[in-house]
Amino acid sequence: MPILIIAVAGLLAVAASVTLAPRLRVASPLILVVLGIAISFLPFVPVVEIQSEWILEGVLPPLLYSAAVSMPAMNFRREFTAISGLSVVLVVLSTVILGIFFAWAIPGLGLWWGLALGAIVSPTDAVATSIVKSVGVSGRVASVLEGESLLNDATALVLLRAALAGTVVSVSAAGVVGEFARAVIFACLTGIVVGKLNLRVRARLADATVNTVVSFTVPFLAAIPAELLGGSGLVAAVVAGLVTGHGAARRLSAFHRLSDSQNWQTVEVILEGAIFLVMGLELFGIVTEVGLESVGVVAAVWVAAGALVLTILVRAAYIVPLLRRLDRRARRGERVKPRLDVVQQRLEAPDVVMSTRGPGRGATTAGRLERIRTRTRRVLADIEYFRAAPLSWRDGGVLVWSGMRGAVTVAAAQTLPSHTPHRALLIFIAFCVAGSSLLIQGGTLPLLVRRIKPQATDRALIEAEHAKVLALLGDVDDRVSADAADAKEPMTGGPLRLAVIAAQRNALLDARDDGTYGADVLRSALVSLDAEQISIELQAAPGQWRGDDEGP
Repeated sequence: MPILIIAVAGLLAVAASVTLAPRLRVASPLILVVLGIAISFLPFVPVVEIQSEWILEGVLPPLLYSAAVSMPAMNFRREFTAISGLSVVLVVLSTVILGIFFAWAIPGLGLWWGLALGAIVSPTDAVATSIVKSVGVSGRVASVLEGESLLNDATALVLLRAALAGTVVSVSAAGVVGEFARAVIFACLTGIVVGKLNLRVRARLADATVNTVVSFTVPFLAAIPAELLGGSGLVAAVVAGLVTGHGAARRLSAFHRLSDSQNWQTVEVILEGAIFLVMGLELFGIVTEVGLESVGVVAAVWVAAGALVLTILVRAAYIVPLLRRLDRRARRGERVKPRLDVVQQRLEAPDVVMSTRGPGRGATTAGRLERIRTRTRRVLADIEYFRAAPLSWRDGGVLVWSGMRGAVTVAAAQTLPSHTPHRALLIFIAFCVAGSSLLIQGGTLPLLVRRIKPQATDRALIEAEHAKVLALLGDVDDRVSADAADAKEPMTGGPLRLAVIAAQRNALLDARDDGTYGADVLRSALVSLDAEQISIELQAAPGQWRGDDEGP
């Protein structure tokens, strides 16, 4: 009964924090951390200690999978240079610099244990994305932060394993690089296979509820085999989510997509809220253990403060040249754009012919020609995307200050083996870095955005794209309606409208693959089509929530 009461109280606390956060203008994770810390020091509350495996293996895979499903694959591809650098290179740099600092600041710790703690403190938390989206910055900043939070946990955990191995046997840099490459390759392959199988199997399930239940297993079906093969389960869950999110609009029905979205949003709110609430509840037990250490709580707080400052400085030192590289790439794209425009005009000409070499030389290859056309349209759309929303130093300031640590840091610290020197102290330092990062950086991020005023989302551009999308949908409607009227057995009413919706959805998905319009505009249009389709199908079969249409 006490466990049931605690669980119910926790769910109510999560619901209350999500409800009050917009009114208080504070992110709900910050409310939950403070609430958990306050409750942990009440005399009648027992010491709370959660096994780290519950978070690393039970909570993170579905959370990252859910975030990956909702992230447009187009944005992930466009920002991959920044995302990969922040989630791999920056994590490695932070681990090394923090590891040296910890080895120097904590007597008797040693370099490998310092690197282990550095790897624990290095990854940022996904909470930054929700805070940044709420304060109103450009979509590029939100996409970079979201992509970084999807991958950097896996990098940190691989480095943590390597550092722990280094405390026992000799470990070379080449060995660490090889382990990381193997972990990523196996994870990506597993995630792609599971993601494609997921779409293929769920496309054959008629009941939307059963479909969603099956979807709950997907992150674990990707993570568990990847871990058994020596890969990163978190990366596998992310890749499976990206594959599922990209293919769901073509493979799954509107009923299934709506059911998935609603249920996964609920799961995400519960799991994320529970993580931060538990994070706060664990503080009292951690402080009690640190009190038995010779170093002391005060000295540990100073070490954590120094580590937090270092994380911000290292992040700033990396992001400054990163912005310069991105700016040079955008300028290079603008220089080649006129030539690509000419190439596109030639490729789009109706009489263009492409020949292949080898057997069948001189034969027209329509498929190859269309792939080149698609590739050209995509490159031109990317150039326009980077030109329309450049990342300035103001955006860089938001990227630096948004590098918050969170529950993953605390959970990873608790995986340190029992023979770790000053284990309780290291866990406390990790908690202090994560907690202070969330409260200080997260609490002041809205103020920072108001002060430096980074580029916000261009509403005029969005409205212009929205108008173009409406025009595209209107053209498709006219074409399908005209074809239906000329058919031997003309369609009317609901069947005609469903045929129009299917054609409109395919047109939007083709535009998405080309990168023609922004991801948010396309998502809004696709959601509207799904809602209209569901309404028509429910009117045709009232009282039935089946979701057994095969989709486009």
